[in-house]
Amino acid sequence: MATIKDVAKLAGVSVATVSRVINKNGYVNINTEQKVRKSMELLNYQPNTVARALTSKKTNTLALIVPDITNPFFPELAKYVEETALRYGYSVILTSLDLNKGKNYLDMLSNRYIDGIICTTNQIPESDIDYIQKLGIPFVALDRAVDSKAIASISVNNYQGGTMAVEHLLSIGCKKIAHISGPFHVKTSLERYRGFVDTLEKNHMFHPSLVIEGDFTINSGIEITYKLLQKSPDIDGIFTSNDLIAVGALKALIRLGKKVPDDIAIIGFDGITLGTSVEPEISTIAQPISKIGSLSVERLIELINNQQSTISSSLQLEVELVQRASTTKIYT
Repeated sequence: MATIKDVAKLAGVSVATVSRVINKNGYVNINTEQKVRKSMELLNYQPNTVARALTSKKTNTLALIVPDITNPFFPELAKYVEETALRYGYSVILTSLDLNKGKNYLDMLSNRYIDGIICTTNQIPESDIDYIQKLGIPFVALDRAVDSKAIASISVNNYQGGTMAVEHLLSIGCKKIAHISGPFHVKTSLERYRGFVDTLEKNHMFHPSLVIEGDFTINSGIEITYKLLQKSPDIDGIFTSNDLIAVGALKALIRLGKKVPDDIAIIGFDGITLGTSVEPEISTIAQPISKIGSLSVERLIELINNQQSTISSSLQLEVELVQRASTTKIYT
Protein backbone atom coordinates (compact mmCIF):
# COMPACT_ATOMS: atom_id res chain seq x y z
CA MET A 1 0.00 0.00 0.00
CA ALA A 2 1.20 3.46 -0.92
CA THR A 3 2.10 5.83 1.91
CA ILE A 4 1.95 9.58 2.22
CA LYS A 5 5.73 9.62 1.70
CA ASP A 6 5.29 7.82 -1.64
CA VAL A 7 2.77 10.46 -2.74
CA ALA A 8 5.09 13.30 -1.69
CA LYS A 9 8.02 11.73 -3.57
CA LEU A 10 6.03 11.24 -6.79
CA ALA A 11 4.55 14.75 -6.65
CA GLY A 12 7.92 16.31 -5.79
CA VAL A 13 6.62 18.01 -2.66
CA SER A 14 6.98 17.65 1.09
CA VAL A 15 4.90 15.33 3.25
CA ALA A 16 3.51 18.44 4.98
CA THR A 17 2.20 19.72 1.65
CA VAL A 18 0.45 16.43 0.93
CA SER A 19 -1.06 16.55 4.41
CA ARG A 20 -2.40 20.07 3.79
CA VAL A 21 -4.03 18.91 0.55
CA ILE A 22 -5.62 15.87 2.20
CA ASN A 23 -6.91 17.76 5.23
CA LYS A 24 -7.72 20.97 3.33
CA ASN A 25 -5.76 22.76 6.00
CA GLY A 26 -3.46 25.62 4.96
CA TYR A 27 -2.66 27.21 1.63
CA VAL A 28 -1.49 25.12 -1.34
CA ASN A 29 -1.42 26.64 -4.82
CA ILE A 30 -3.71 25.08 -7.39
CA ASN A 31 -0.96 23.55 -9.56
CA THR A 32 0.67 21.85 -6.58
CA GLU A 33 -2.67 20.55 -5.35
CA GLN A 34 -3.41 19.07 -8.77
CA LYS A 35 -0.02 17.31 -8.81
CA VAL A 36 -0.63 15.87 -5.36
CA ARG A 37 -4.10 14.62 -6.25
CA LYS A 38 -2.84 13.12 -9.50
CA SER A 39 -0.09 11.31 -7.58
CA MET A 40 -2.65 10.00 -5.08
CA GLU A 41 -4.74 8.70 -7.96
CA LEU A 42 -1.79 7.03 -9.73
CA LEU A 43 -0.68 5.33 -6.52
CA ASN A 44 -4.26 4.52 -5.47
CA TYR A 45 -3.46 6.17 -2.16
CA GLN A 46 -6.23 6.17 0.46
CA PRO A 47 -5.76 8.56 3.41
CA ASN A 48 -5.95 6.94 6.83
CA THR A 49 -9.36 8.20 8.00
CA VAL A 50 -8.74 7.09 11.58
CA ALA A 51 -5.50 9.03 11.79
CA ARG A 52 -7.16 12.05 10.22
CA ALA A 53 -9.96 11.87 12.74
CA LEU A 54 -7.50 11.74 15.64
CA THR A 55 -5.76 14.80 14.26
CA SER A 56 -8.76 16.87 13.24
CA LYS A 57 -11.34 15.37 15.63
CA LYS A 58 -13.69 15.37 12.64
CA THR A 59 -14.93 12.16 11.06
CA ASN A 60 -17.79 13.31 8.80
CA THR A 61 -20.03 11.09 10.90
CA LEU A 62 -23.47 11.97 12.24
CA ALA A 63 -25.42 10.17 14.95
CA LEU A 64 -29.15 9.57 14.63
CA ILE A 65 -30.75 8.78 18.01
CA VAL A 66 -34.19 7.15 17.93
CA PRO A 67 -36.37 5.87 20.80
CA ASP A 68 -37.45 2.58 19.22
CA ILE A 69 -35.83 0.99 16.18
CA THR A 70 -38.70 -1.52 15.93
CA ASN A 71 -41.16 1.27 15.08
CA PRO A 72 -41.13 1.44 11.23
CA PHE A 73 -41.36 5.24 11.30
CA PHE A 74 -37.75 5.53 12.48
CA PRO A 75 -36.09 3.21 9.91
CA GLU A 76 -37.98 5.10 7.20
CA LEU A 77 -36.71 8.39 8.62
CA ALA A 78 -33.19 6.94 8.90
CA LYS A 79 -33.25 6.07 5.19
CA TYR A 80 -33.76 9.72 4.20
CA VAL A 81 -31.29 10.98 6.80
CA GLU A 82 -28.63 8.64 5.43
CA GLU A 83 -29.38 9.46 1.78
CA THR A 84 -29.01 13.18 2.43
CA ALA A 85 -25.92 12.73 4.61
CA LEU A 86 -24.19 10.71 1.89
CA ARG A 87 -24.79 13.50 -0.62
CA TYR A 88 -22.86 15.82 1.69
CA GLY A 89 -20.07 13.31 2.32
CA TYR A 90 -21.21 12.15 5.76
CA SER A 91 -21.97 8.70 7.16
CA VAL A 92 -24.60 7.99 9.83
CA ILE A 93 -24.53 5.94 13.02
CA LEU A 94 -28.01 4.83 14.09
CA THR A 95 -28.53 4.24 17.80
CA SER A 96 -31.66 3.34 19.76
CA LEU A 97 -31.61 5.14 23.11
CA ASP A 98 -31.93 3.13 26.29
CA LEU A 99 -31.16 5.26 29.32
CA ASN A 100 -31.15 2.15 31.51
CA LYS A 101 -27.92 0.90 29.95
CA GLY A 102 -24.87 1.46 32.09
CA LYS A 103 -22.51 3.45 29.88
CA ASN A 104 -23.58 6.98 29.08
CA TYR A 105 -24.53 7.07 25.41
CA LEU A 106 -23.20 10.61 25.01
CA ASP A 107 -19.75 9.57 26.23
CA MET A 108 -19.84 6.75 23.69
CA LEU A 109 -20.79 9.13 20.88
CA SER A 110 -18.27 11.82 21.81
CA ASN A 111 -15.47 9.26 22.08
CA ARG A 112 -16.19 8.26 18.49
CA TYR A 113 -15.76 11.89 17.39
CA ILE A 114 -19.32 12.38 16.21
CA ASP A 115 -19.60 15.64 14.27
CA GLY A 116 -23.29 16.18 15.03
CA ILE A 117 -26.42 14.58 16.48
CA ILE A 118 -29.97 14.29 15.18
CA CYS A 119 -32.28 13.26 18.00
CA THR A 120 -35.87 12.00 17.67
CA THR A 121 -36.49 10.96 21.27
CA ASN A 122 -38.23 12.72 24.13
CA GLN A 123 -36.22 10.68 26.62
CA ILE A 124 -33.12 12.87 26.69
CA PRO A 125 -33.07 14.84 29.98
CA GLU A 126 -32.16 18.53 30.11
CA SER A 127 -28.87 17.66 31.84
CA ASP A 128 -27.81 15.68 28.79
CA ILE A 129 -28.80 18.55 26.48
CA ASP A 130 -26.56 20.83 28.57
CA TYR A 131 -23.77 18.24 28.32
CA ILE A 132 -24.09 18.10 24.54
CA GLN A 133 -23.74 21.87 24.37
CA LYS A 134 -20.70 21.81 26.66
CA LEU A 135 -19.10 19.21 24.39
CA GLY A 136 -19.73 21.56 21.49
CA ILE A 137 -21.52 18.89 19.46
CA PRO A 138 -24.03 20.43 17.01
CA PHE A 139 -27.52 19.10 17.71
CA VAL A 140 -30.86 19.03 15.86
CA ALA A 141 -34.02 17.84 17.61
CA LEU A 142 -36.95 16.31 15.76
CA ASP A 143 -40.56 16.25 16.95
CA ARG A 144 -39.79 18.92 19.56
CA ALA A 145 -37.67 16.54 21.60
CA VAL A 146 -36.45 19.55 23.62
CA ASP A 147 -37.82 22.98 24.47
CA SER A 148 -34.53 24.86 24.58
CA LYS A 149 -34.46 27.76 22.11
CA ALA A 150 -30.72 27.19 21.79
CA ILE A 151 -31.38 23.86 20.07
CA ALA A 152 -32.41 23.70 16.41
CA SER A 153 -35.63 21.73 15.96
CA ILE A 154 -37.79 20.37 13.16
CA SER A 155 -41.31 19.18 13.89
CA VAL A 156 -44.73 18.75 12.29
CA ASN A 157 -48.02 20.35 13.22
CA ASN A 158 -49.35 17.53 15.39
CA TYR A 159 -52.29 19.57 16.65
CA GLN A 160 -53.37 20.26 13.08
CA GLY A 161 -53.05 16.54 12.34
CA GLY A 162 -55.34 15.60 15.23
CA THR A 163 -57.87 18.13 14.00
CA MET A 164 -57.71 16.87 10.42
CA ALA A 165 -58.19 13.26 11.51
CA VAL A 166 -61.34 14.02 13.50
CA GLU A 167 -62.76 16.32 10.82
CA HIS A 168 -62.29 13.51 8.30
CA LEU A 169 -64.13 11.00 10.51
CA LEU A 170 -66.94 13.51 11.03
CA SER A 171 -67.13 14.17 7.29
CA ILE A 172 -67.86 10.50 6.58
CA GLY A 173 -70.63 10.46 9.15
CA CYS A 174 -69.02 9.14 12.35
CA LYS A 175 -71.08 9.99 15.44
CA LYS A 176 -69.08 8.45 18.29
CA ILE A 177 -65.32 8.76 17.91
CA ALA A 178 -62.73 7.23 20.22
CA HIS A 179 -59.02 8.01 20.52
CA ILE A 180 -56.12 5.70 21.37
CA SER A 181 -53.34 8.11 22.28
CA GLY A 182 -49.64 7.66 22.66
CA PRO A 183 -48.03 8.23 26.08
CA PHE A 184 -49.15 11.61 27.41
CA HIS A 185 -45.63 12.50 28.58
CA VAL A 186 -44.65 12.60 24.90
CA LYS A 187 -45.42 16.01 23.42
CA THR A 188 -46.43 14.71 20.02
CA SER A 189 -49.07 12.48 21.63
CA LEU A 190 -50.42 15.34 23.72
CA GLU A 191 -50.66 17.69 20.74
CA ARG A 192 -52.53 15.11 18.65
CA TYR A 193 -54.85 14.45 21.58
CA ARG A 194 -55.58 18.17 21.99
CA GLY A 195 -56.46 18.47 18.31
CA PHE A 196 -58.85 15.54 18.78
CA VAL A 197 -60.49 17.00 21.90
CA ASP A 198 -60.87 20.57 20.61
CA THR A 199 -62.46 19.45 17.35
CA LEU A 200 -65.00 17.20 19.05
CA GLU A 201 -65.80 19.79 21.73
CA LYS A 202 -66.64 22.31 18.99
CA ASN A 203 -69.17 19.80 17.73
CA HIS A 204 -70.39 18.90 21.26
CA MET A 205 -69.33 15.29 20.69
CA PHE A 206 -66.40 14.77 23.07
CA HIS A 207 -66.62 11.80 25.46
CA PRO A 208 -63.65 11.64 27.90
CA SER A 209 -64.32 7.95 28.52
CA LEU A 210 -63.50 7.23 24.87
CA VAL A 211 -59.85 8.25 25.26
CA ILE A 212 -57.37 5.62 26.44
CA GLU A 213 -53.60 6.06 26.60
CA GLY A 214 -51.52 3.61 24.55
CA ASP A 215 -47.79 3.20 23.94
CA PHE A 216 -47.35 3.50 20.16
CA THR A 217 -47.35 -0.31 19.66
CA ILE A 218 -49.55 -2.74 17.75
CA ASN A 219 -50.29 -4.64 20.96
CA SER A 220 -51.61 -1.56 22.71
CA GLY A 221 -53.88 -0.97 19.70
CA ILE A 222 -55.29 -4.48 20.03
CA GLU A 223 -55.79 -4.41 23.80
CA ILE A 224 -57.27 -0.91 23.99
CA THR A 225 -59.66 -1.50 21.10
CA TYR A 226 -61.09 -4.48 23.01
CA LYS A 227 -61.55 -2.25 26.08
CA LEU A 228 -63.19 0.53 24.09
CA LEU A 229 -65.69 -1.80 22.44
CA GLN A 230 -66.54 -3.45 25.76
CA LYS A 231 -67.37 -0.04 27.25
CA SER A 232 -69.03 1.46 24.18
CA PRO A 233 -70.13 -1.04 21.52
CA ASP A 234 -71.60 1.80 19.42
CA ILE A 235 -68.27 3.45 18.63
CA ASP A 236 -68.13 4.10 14.88
CA GLY A 237 -64.76 5.84 14.49
CA ILE A 238 -61.27 5.51 16.00
CA PHE A 239 -58.38 7.95 15.68
CA THR A 240 -55.05 6.48 16.78
CA SER A 241 -51.93 8.45 17.67
CA ASN A 242 -49.78 6.50 15.22
CA ASP A 243 -50.12 3.95 12.44
CA LEU A 244 -48.84 1.03 14.52
CA ILE A 245 -51.71 1.50 16.98
CA ALA A 246 -54.08 1.69 14.00
CA VAL A 247 -52.83 -1.68 12.72
CA GLY A 248 -53.49 -3.15 16.17
CA ALA A 249 -56.97 -1.63 16.26
CA LEU A 250 -57.71 -3.11 12.83
CA LYS A 251 -56.60 -6.57 13.98
CA ALA A 252 -58.82 -6.35 17.06
CA LEU A 253 -61.87 -5.25 15.06
CA ILE A 254 -61.42 -8.06 12.54
CA ARG A 255 -61.17 -10.58 15.41
CA LEU A 256 -64.38 -9.13 16.86
CA GLY A 257 -66.16 -9.59 13.56
CA LYS A 258 -66.42 -5.85 12.86
CA LYS A 259 -66.28 -4.58 9.31
CA VAL A 260 -63.88 -1.71 8.61
CA PRO A 261 -65.01 0.86 7.66
CA ASP A 262 -68.67 -0.24 7.45
CA ASP A 263 -69.03 -0.67 11.22
CA ILE A 264 -66.04 1.33 12.47
CA ALA A 265 -63.71 3.62 10.56
CA ILE A 266 -60.03 3.91 11.52
CA ILE A 267 -57.47 6.64 10.86
CA GLY A 268 -53.88 6.66 12.11
CA PHE A 269 -50.95 9.09 12.13
CA ASP A 270 -47.44 9.07 10.56
CA GLY A 271 -47.87 7.81 6.99
CA ILE A 272 -45.55 4.78 7.22
CA THR A 273 -45.67 2.19 4.44
CA LEU A 274 -46.97 -0.46 6.85
CA GLY A 275 -50.38 1.18 6.58
CA THR A 276 -50.64 0.01 2.97
CA SER A 277 -49.58 -3.57 3.84
CA VAL A 278 -52.81 -4.48 5.63
CA GLU A 279 -56.36 -4.95 4.37
CA PRO A 280 -58.14 -2.63 4.35
CA GLU A 281 -55.35 -0.12 3.89
CA ILE A 282 -55.32 2.42 6.71
CA SER A 283 -56.10 6.10 6.27
CA THR A 284 -53.54 8.29 7.97
CA ILE A 285 -52.29 11.78 8.73
CA ALA A 286 -48.97 11.59 6.90
CA GLN A 287 -45.83 13.32 8.08
CA PRO A 288 -43.42 14.46 5.32
CA ILE A 289 -40.84 11.87 6.41
CA SER A 290 -38.44 12.46 3.51
CA LYS A 291 -38.48 16.23 4.07
CA ILE A 292 -37.93 15.84 7.81
CA GLY A 293 -34.92 13.62 7.15
CA SER A 294 -33.31 15.83 4.52
CA LEU A 295 -33.90 19.13 6.33
CA SER A 296 -32.53 17.77 9.61
CA VAL A 297 -29.26 16.79 7.92
CA GLU A 298 -28.95 20.08 6.03
CA ARG A 299 -29.56 22.09 9.20
CA LEU A 300 -27.06 20.01 11.15
CA ILE A 301 -24.34 20.41 8.52
CA GLU A 302 -24.90 24.17 8.57
CA LEU A 303 -24.33 24.10 12.33
CA ILE A 304 -21.21 21.93 11.94
CA ASN A 305 -19.77 24.35 9.39
CA ASN A 306 -20.87 27.44 11.33
CA GLN A 307 -22.83 28.59 8.31
CA GLN A 308 -25.64 31.11 8.38
CA SER A 309 -28.79 29.03 8.27
CA THR A 310 -31.21 29.01 5.36
CA ILE A 311 -33.52 26.92 7.58
CA SER A 312 -35.46 28.32 10.54
CA SER A 313 -34.01 27.30 13.90
CA SER A 314 -37.48 26.08 14.88
CA LEU A 315 -39.25 24.77 11.81
CA GLN A 316 -42.75 23.27 11.79
CA LEU A 317 -43.91 21.32 8.74
CA GLU A 318 -47.45 20.62 7.59
CA VAL A 319 -49.08 17.19 7.60
CA GLU A 320 -51.38 15.67 4.96
CA LEU A 321 -54.59 13.65 5.09
CA VAL A 322 -54.19 10.41 3.14
CA GLN A 323 -57.57 8.72 2.74
CA ARG A 324 -57.57 4.96 2.19
CA ALA A 325 -60.02 2.09 2.48
CA SER A 326 -60.32 2.16 6.29
CA THR A 327 -62.44 5.34 6.08
CA THR A 328 -64.19 5.14 2.70
CA LYS A 329 -67.69 4.27 3.91
CA ILE A 330 -70.10 7.20 3.59
CA TYR A 331 -72.80 7.12 6.26
CA THR A 332 -76.37 8.14 5.51
